Amino acid sequence: MPLTMARRGEKNQIKRITGKDETRRFLASLGFVEGECVTIVNEIAGNVILNIKDTRVALDKSMANRIMI
Repeated sequence: MPLTMARRGEKNQIKRITGKDETRRFLASLGFVEGECVTIVNEIAGNVILNIKDTRVALDKSMANRIMI
């Protein structure tokens, strides 16, 4: 299921990243790689603030939908 469907405060493990190579490389540079744990801190209109590798990252809805948990 896509990351946007996860509940706030729940730890989830990234199963795979979809999209073009360029998009996957961009997300990997932010720390979004398979096997990493990610937690939703807050959600506003589908856009999410995430906690990954002790860092907070904001992603828009279209990018968050590419991350499968």
